[in-house]
Amino acid sequence: MPQTERAPARRPRNRKAQLADSAAELFRKHGYHQVSVNDIAAAAGVTGPAVYRHFRGKQDILAHVLLSGMDVFGLVTEEALAEPGTAEEQLDTLLRAVAALAVDRREVTAIWRWEGRHLDRADQAKIRHRGTELMAQWGIALRDARPDLPKAEAELLCWAALSVFGSVSVHHVSLPRKRFEARLAGLARAVLDRVPREAAPEPARLPSARPVPVLASASRREELLTAATRLFRDRGYHAVSMEDIGAAAGIAGPSIYRYFPGKSAILVAAGYQMAERLDRTAAAATGAATDPHDALARLASSYVDTVLRSDNLMATFAGELGNLPDRDRRELVRVQREYVAQWIRLLRTVAPELSEPDARITVHAALTVVNDLARTPRIVARPRIAAELAELAVTVLERA
Repeated sequence: MPQTERAPARRPRNRKAQLADSAAELFRKHGYHQVSVNDIAAAAGVTGPAVYRHFRGKQDILAHVLLSGMDVFGLVTEEALAEPGTAEEQLDTLLRAVAALAVDRREVTAIWRWEGRHLDRADQAKIRHRGTELMAQWGIALRDARPDLPKAEAELLCWAALSVFGSVSVHHVSLPRKRFEARLAGLARAVLDRVPREAAPEPARLPSARPVPVLASASRREELLTAATRLFRDRGYHAVSMEDIGAAAGIAGPSIYRYFPGKSAILVAAGYQMAERLDRTAAAATGAATDPHDALARLASSYVDTVLRSDNLMATFAGELGNLPDRDRRELVRVQREYVAQWIRLLRTVAPELSEPDARITVHAALTVVNDLARTPRIVARPRIAAELAELAVTVLERA
């Protein structure tokens, strides 16, 4: 009798990786605080107690997702820069590889952007350290391709290029995979190729290293808004109590209820103030323009000015949308989308051959470069940062 061929043994599933993947998707969709260990277990098809055989808890899962993502990013960087070729060719290989990773691991990029602050300090420090190491590798590769580029300038451009790839986490637009990757790589390459422009010195900044808050004023209500949004930015909405806000503003927690009915009302008020400011500054910028190119440049400058003067409220609000009441969230998302649509209409006027999805991806990349670099301490301290951010945004838009 002929011997029956045995089927190859099935490799056991990596349960830890499966749990991490399920958690990453849930964190991306619902936010860290809206997801429980039991939710993660159910998504992975296991019981809640089974999760604890692999992780100490939800925070440990988040740390694993983000640190594993950094490991993959590091491996992709090292492999790309080890490829044979000239420095220019290696740089192109790197950008293509990271573009592919950004499209493939979109959910990890989103979690890193919005949920990393929920890690403990030790894990946050690990991620910052790894990120700094990776940017140092990018900087060396860029200066190999551009030997005359100063180290500080290379650092700025590398962080900006990384933000181009990170921009995939702030929208849901997609393209055919190869086309999507090519667009991201091309936008990042335009950033790395940027030649600094000569410009007049900017007006003197205030002595404080912290940008001037848009919400600062003598009124107690706006003092509370400013204090609350800073705390939301630093700790996350759920980790901040009314007592914390009162202490930051110098009043007793219960006194806040004279000005706001609850914590979500503070976030709503901040969101509407920011939306109003963006609308007003955009109208002023485009109204003074001489042509569409000039309008786009003025719009970029007005956005940079708003971001630098808002004490990172823009990033705070984007990360906390899920904590708004449904009605206000829908309205503020509508206002936000209309603001982005102004950029897209202008860009397609300047580059009419550009499809709407391509234009949307490009605009989000430009906005993300500004948002990210404005909250990167070693970058935002540069003496000409406002002009540089506006130039980088226009560089991305012009690549379209």
